[in-house]
Amino acid sequence: MNITIYEDSGWKRLLPLVYTRPLCELLLGQESLRARVDRVMRGEARLALHTRQEIADAAALRTGLMVNESIPVNTLFINGRAFCREMPVFAEENSSWVGLCNGRIACIQAEASLAGQLTNEDFLDEEKLKAAVEGLPTRKIGDCLQLLDYPWDFVLSNEDALMEDWKRTSAGIQGQIDEGCHLLNKSRIHVGAGARVMPQSVIDAEAGPVVISEGVTVMPHSYIQGPCFIGERSLIQPGTVIRGGTSIGPVCKVGGEIECSIIQGYSNKQHYGTFGHCYIGEWVNIGAGCSNSDLKNTYGNVRSPINGEEIDTGQTFVGAVIGDHSKVGINCAIPTGAVIGFCSNVVGPQSPKFVPSFTWHTPESTVPYKAEKALEVAEKVMARRDRSMKKAERSLFLEVPARAGELER
Repeated sequence: MNITIYEDSGWKRLLPLVYTRPLCELLLGQESLRARVDRVMRGEARLALHTRQEIADAAALRTGLMVNESIPVNTLFINGRAFCREMPVFAEENSSWVGLCNGRIACIQAEASLAGQLTNEDFLDEEKLKAAVEGLPTRKIGDCLQLLDYPWDFVLSNEDALMEDWKRTSAGIQGQIDEGCHLLNKSRIHVGAGARVMPQSVIDAEAGPVVISEGVTVMPHSYIQGPCFIGERSLIQPGTVIRGGTSIGPVCKVGGEIECSIIQGYSNKQHYGTFGHCYIGEWVNIGAGCSNSDLKNTYGNVRSPINGEEIDTGQTFVGAVIGDHSKVGINCAIPTGAVIGFCSNVVGPQSPKFVPSFTWHTPESTVPYKAEKALEVAEKVMARRDRSMKKAERSLFLEVPARAGELER
């Protein structure tokens, strides 16, 4: 089967998390949305990608997929922000139809001639896309695909995704469990090869499964509650509390208390302080003593500033969204539903509710963060994890300030 994952106009609602990655690279449960499609298909599908042209080169490097090429072969096009539970197949492969989730386009089965005509620009323009598929039969596919509109939708869906992912995960202890640890409901615990859980730690899978990936170290006196996923080579500091609904990507260092949150990967939140209902990007550093609020004193709906515009989330619990390469200084309080942009710095006792990308905020001033200096720091940070930017990624990084200036005003 040929599958092309596409971005639609909804990408802007997921900023600042997608300035330098396609929507389908966001983490949900144990894996990215793209990897989820591949896993549901058991690796039998030929995947391709339609994305914004400005990130095409970096996306090709990141995913290894063919990007923005229209090929006249029968293709199932899947929205890149779809939580894919199973493949929506309702008709013969050589027919065309539109899959709807709550009345919105979530996928398109296209026969060869239509597939060859559809471009990334069509998918990114809502009116163009509707015109391109006008008249095609429709199918309700809400049982197969769920569209995620905002960062908090990922957080709210994460527990469900973790439970789904466990159906394809085998329980088993391949790593080292030190004497004095306690495993509650061992039948729903997976500890990967090379991982180590040190003394007096509790892995609690009574409310949901716990997956500790290869090379993870869980230091003493930690408590990990399922459902939870910890990505490979991450470090859990002594005394850490990780509550259910949390996914931590690869090569992270975490400490303090984390509840119902997603950390994309390669980020540090390794000191005391509480973070709940957050989505944190890559290469983020959170200083000691930082905490975020995820509940208003009034217990009312949280409003969150996406691209500077206040959005009623309709939710009682919404934490912070923090873009890639951003840093928060020690002892900083982050307000309920706050958004900190791509590559920003916040220093002081409290963060504003919205910090634009490439901003340096202190109690005394809020000034732009020069892209060239920011890139120099970002490359130093990445080198500490034996990673480096490729030319396309470096160019894209330097282009973000101009794009953010247009989108976040």
